[in-house]
Amino acid sequence: MNKFLLATSILLTVFVTPTFAQFPGAGGTAQPKALPGTAGDQSPKGTSRISGSIVDSVSANAIEFVSIALYNKSTGQAIDGTVADEKGKFELNKLVAGEYKILISFIGYSNKSLDNIKLEKGQQLDLGIIKLGSNIKTLNEVTVTGQAALIEEKVDRLVYNAEKDIAAKGGDATDILRKVPLLSVDLDGNVSLRGNQNIRVLINNKPSTIVASSVSDALKQIPADQIKTVEVITSPSSKYDAEGSGGIINIITKKNSLQGLNLNVDSGIGNRGSMLSLNGGYRKGKAGFTIGGFGRGMYNTITKTSLEQTSIVAGNATTTTQTGDGNSKGLFGNYNLGFDYDLAKNQSLTAGVRYGVRNMISEQDLITRLTKSSASDEISKRNVDAKNLSGTVDVNLDYLHTFKPQQEWSISTLYSRNDLTNNFDANLLNGSDQLTNRQRNLNKNLNQEFTFQSDYQTPVKKNQLLEFGGKAIFRQVNSDYSFLIAEPTGGFVPEKDQPSGELLYHQNIAAGYTSYTYTTKSRYTLKGGLRYEHTFIDASTNEGSVGVGNYGVLVPSMNASKTVKGTTIKLGYNRRIQRPGLQQLNPNFNSANPQNITIGNPELRPELTNNFELGLSKNIKKTFVNATFFGRVTNNAISQVRQPSDTLAGAIVTTYENIGKQHAYGTNLFANIAATTKINFGIFANAFYTTLTGQTIENGISKEITNSGFNVSGGIFSQATFRNGWGAQAFGFMQGTQVQIQGKQGGFGFYTIGVKKDFANKKGSVGLAAENFLSRRFNIHSQLDSRNFSQVNDIYLYNRGVRLTFTYKIGKMTMDAPKRKAKSVNNDDVKSEGGAQQLGPAPSGGNAPR
Repeated sequence: MNKFLLATSILLTVFVTPTFAQFPGAGGTAQPKALPGTAGDQSPKGTSRISGSIVDSVSANAIEFVSIALYNKSTGQAIDGTVADEKGKFELNKLVAGEYKILISFIGYSNKSLDNIKLEKGQQLDLGIIKLGSNIKTLNEVTVTGQAALIEEKVDRLVYNAEKDIAAKGGDATDILRKVPLLSVDLDGNVSLRGNQNIRVLINNKPSTIVASSVSDALKQIPADQIKTVEVITSPSSKYDAEGSGGIINIITKKNSLQGLNLNVDSGIGNRGSMLSLNGGYRKGKAGFTIGGFGRGMYNTITKTSLEQTSIVAGNATTTTQTGDGNSKGLFGNYNLGFDYDLAKNQSLTAGVRYGVRNMISEQDLITRLTKSSASDEISKRNVDAKNLSGTVDVNLDYLHTFKPQQEWSISTLYSRNDLTNNFDANLLNGSDQLTNRQRNLNKNLNQEFTFQSDYQTPVKKNQLLEFGGKAIFRQVNSDYSFLIAEPTGGFVPEKDQPSGELLYHQNIAAGYTSYTYTTKSRYTLKGGLRYEHTFIDASTNEGSVGVGNYGVLVPSMNASKTVKGTTIKLGYNRRIQRPGLQQLNPNFNSANPQNITIGNPELRPELTNNFELGLSKNIKKTFVNATFFGRVTNNAISQVRQPSDTLAGAIVTTYENIGKQHAYGTNLFANIAATTKINFGIFANAFYTTLTGQTIENGISKEITNSGFNVSGGIFSQATFRNGWGAQAFGFMQGTQVQIQGKQGGFGFYTIGVKKDFANKKGSVGLAAENFLSRRFNIHSQLDSRNFSQVNDIYLYNRGVRLTFTYKIGKMTMDAPKRKAKSVNNDDVKSEGGAQQLGPAPSGGNAPR
């Protein structure tokens, strides 16, 4: 996180500060209008000078790259500014005589104002050592409020400060992401951004194979109280991978730059889950070590389903009625070891190893009734036990060389490996509960990838920044899958209609980019760039080669911002690519539920999306308001094609084709109100109109179908702190009906409240949180319609919960000035079902290869 804070601070000084409003700003924090040497600087030149040195108030160590702004005391106009060097020293030269104010600021520290500075002609004023104290205030690129906001709007992203969410103790990342504006998380944990599920999900600015295998499962492995911030980037620049048409979600976990030894203990217990986390760190001089681990158990997760569908094949109709009772339980673990070392004051090395384990077991009992024309009903029962087991290893080594502020070169490497087992066993019974036969699906997968990345950036004068770099990703996926059947007794044999097979998939990507940022004389900030990615694919099954071959794509991006009378206007355009996921490519049947079968298409090509965005942000007294209007156009989209099965009575078969068009236009509204310094609340709403076009098969003939409608969601949150360490928070969210190509999916609601009490000088805390406590269950009602089939599906989720949490910090630490850490790899994976960017198996069912 340190490298992000530092980069943000530098960009604040050089590019963003010129657009800030007149001093003093919102929350009593100065907001300088212009810096000398930038476009628009017209301050007169004199012979006087001001100098000084910035240090940490506790450790007395120098703080590098601190922002210093000089104001005319009588007018409040910003007339000069600079940043401290690597030793914390700064100078303001060629100043005219007069009375001034100085504002000193750096992220993670309290702003400091020096008033009543009188400067005479030719005077060389040395302010000496200036001490900054750390605090919880966060400098916002658009606005600074008097208290650290739960949600901040920055120049290129929205930031949710999860560490201030007291109701999330004992929960997981899913609980956090549900509260982030612009995002929607369904009750299965699938994430979408502005209604688009094709998003990148990064952890600490880099990918992880725990995310690649299943985003929803990965979120359950990340404890909520270990998340510092969630960044939502809706208009990524060319520096980011082109993957992910919807945007980027970056989950930043808690880190520290403290000297000494520390150990944090976090625990929680509830009616649906428990967790225990131990995280420690040791730092001495130039070297630092971190070690941590946590385990999380899930239980009492109950699901009930109801399905009614009718299919017509060759004029004969079959009606299917199905009910299901299911439950799941799981154990998750994540363990990490990190190391960083300052090779020199301008060079750093970072390394880390992380191991994740997932053990998910689910059971479901299905009762199916088939009603055919001129035939008696057929009743069958199916008991399914599914196992989703994985072991994930991520190893990274990163190097950063800083030549001067904003000029740096980095090398990043990452190796990831995921061993995944996705199996299910099914017992089939007749209407008299007699076992008739058994089925077994075995799916063993191995995913490996290696990434090498190098980036360089350098300032061009004081109002321009040039960035360029290259990246190579080497991926290999091996998947063995087989479908076996057996009589009520005896051994299993291969099913002839669903033969065993092996998928070998190589996907290598070579990419290069350049980006240029420019601040004009009229204080516009413009950032444009180009990125080119070439994908090499070599894939085969036991039946021969598959796939579409190699392809390249050029991805432009453009972002602009301007502040006019306190209103910040942002305009963005970018083009994104979305590669198909393996579960969409895999030709193997997914028949965990034989009434809903999925089969992939190895001939899928990537889809391209053009994104347009216009954003407005403004502070109105104690209220921060943001409105964003966006458009998204995707052609050649990967769409689902559903049709009745010719061989399995009553079954619907789903596959994928590049025949879709997806157009969406809408708005995101957000307001944060600081009622007092200790109480704030906010409201957000997302609304867009979407048009979906695709094809379906009717009586062997391809037919074009279209569906359109509004998608609406929104929520409200509030938080308050009281005396004696007490605090409270509440949150509510409602997702409306979602439009699909052949129907619609029903909405759902979610709400939670929590209280906490700090003790032992904030070393420990006890909290209590409750969610959905007024509702016994939620129902997601989906309906699909076509000329040759119809389907009504209800999923009932029982997620009423309560959690008791305990946290305690052990160890005595001293604050060190923030240090720059080596940059790390930012990968992306591919389009998947349910919103995950993945190059791997389906989250459930066990049939997609890895």
